[in-house]
Amino acid sequence: MNNQNLIIYQFKSLYQILKELEKDLNLNVIEIETEKMLESKIRNLNNYLIVTKKKSLFKKQLLFNFFPITILKLIEKINIELMRNQFNDQSNIFVKNYVINLNAREISNGDSKLRLTEKEINIILYLKKNKNPIKVEELESNVWKYQSDIETHTVETHIYRLRKKLIKVFGDNNFIISKKNGYQIK
Repeated sequence: MNNQNLIIYQFKSLYQILKELEKDLNLNVIEIETEKMLESKIRNLNNYLIVTKKKSLFKKQLLFNFFPITILKLIEKINIELMRNQFNDQSNIFVKNYVINLNAREISNGDSKLRLTEKEINIILYLKKNKNPIKVEELESNVWKYQSDIETHTVETHIYRLRKKLIKVFGDNNFIISKKNGYQIK
C-alpha cells in the first residue's frame, strides 16, 4: 500500500474522478467533508496533501482554483506538491527540543532561530546519532576526515564556538555536554 495520501476536502466531484484513477496514480485518495474529520485524519498521517477549493488553515494544502485544467496537468501539480512536502519533511531533524532545518541551515526552538555552518550541523548530527560520548579523535576522523595522528584543536574550537552561539540565542548551557571521554548530546 502506498504511503502518499491525497485528501480531497469538500470537493466531491474531484474525489470521484481521482478515486477512479487511484491505482494508476499510486496514491491513497481519501474524501473528507468536515473540518473535524480532517483534523482527526491528518493527525495520524505523515505523507499527505489536502486538495480543496477553499483556503483553510491546514498545512500541506493545494488550493484548487486554477480552472480549466486537464487531468494530466492536475496530476502534475499534485505530484510536485507531494514532492515539495516530502522534501520539506525530510529536511527537519529533531534534536532534544530543537528543530534543525537542513535546507535553511538553522536550528530553532519556538520563535528563536540560529544560523549554523555546515560543519556545526555535521557535529550536532554526529553527536545526536551516538548514545555514548564521542572522542575528539572520532569527530576529527568522521566529521573532518582528518587522520588521527594530526595535532589540532579544531574540534574543541568548533564546539566552543557552537556552545557560545547556542547560549547567546537559546540560553542553553547543556546542549553539548563535555564528558571525561568525549562530547555528547543527551
